[in-house]
Amino acid sequence: MPAVCYLGDRRLEVHEQERRAPGAGQVEIEVAYTGICGTDLHILHGAMDGRVTFPAVLGHEMSGVVSRVGADVEGIAPGDRVTVMPLDWCGACPACAAGHEHVCHRLDFLGIDSAGSMQSHWLAPARVVVPLPDGLPLEAAALAEPAAVAVHDVRRAGLQAGEKAVVVGGGPIGLLIATVAAAAGADVLVLEPNEGRRAFARELGLHAEDPAGAEELVETWTGGAGAPVAFEVSGAEAGLATAIRSLAVRGRLVVVAIHAQPPRVDLFRAFWRELTLIGARVYRREDFEEALALLASGAVPAAKLVTSVRPLGEAAAAFAALERGDELKVLIDCRAA
Repeated sequence: MPAVCYLGDRRLEVHEQERRAPGAGQVEIEVAYTGICGTDLHILHGAMDGRVTFPAVLGHEMSGVVSRVGADVEGIAPGDRVTVMPLDWCGACPACAAGHEHVCHRLDFLGIDSAGSMQSHWLAPARVVVPLPDGLPLEAAALAEPAAVAVHDVRRAGLQAGEKAVVVGGGPIGLLIATVAAAAGADVLVLEPNEGRRAFARELGLHAEDPAGAEELVETWTGGAGAPVAFEVSGAEAGLATAIRSLAVRGRLVVVAIHAQPPRVDLFRAFWRELTLIGARVYRREDFEEALALLASGAVPAAKLVTSVRPLGEAAAAFAALERGDELKVLIDCRAA
């Protein structure tokens, strides 16, 4: 069966893999769509060579149809339309014992630490398989994972209807956070330096501005108070500084982006305004279920967010297009070689 494999040294190829039967507690899924995300690009750039096993099958944003189930699997049957929450936890570490399995100390992130979904058939633990709502197209369902990230981020922020929220960074996750926050009743401002992404955000009905002069802009927007919540999604030190300076007294800074190098942080501002720093990593099962409900209702507009769908054989070209900034969200059709 064909699979998109990372071979190291920025090499990406479609390889034929052996199709294995599902073992006990496993489900085989005929993959329909797999999205390419920023993490996949990080892998391609070699940033996770210490975690992947070569050849590494990429992908964790997916949808598909169950084709076979292994022994001891209950409640899932061939023909079921599903997605996967790609986190396999140990159940024994301190985080798991405290009920925080999503940040397990020995977490297996499917698509990084083990084989991912960018292949025609994928074996996944049954406990992380999530059924799709009736009527939700498979193409839209492939956005469940990044939408769940956004739901988790908004939940961690404790965002309330009527609050103002600044989202720094207008990439796919930033736009999803802004969309989920708006659906929760917040007044959202997206700060993004790329003119094309700002235009795209406005097409989604979002308020988007250039971060140049952001402090004055936010001050005017909030009547001088600052925003109660800021989401740092840029991964840049300048973006982090913008998010901190956007916050009101006792504002909440939600750090979503992965900063490859430890950034400088204005701790005086944190002290002076009694700010709260909140980390937000991946998601929980309830975040996935809420994300699917938002996609099914149209509150998260999947059709507008997906800019192209490519066959599996064109995966390398799709990655290159994302690297050039030609696309926002690309899905790989894993049924089409």
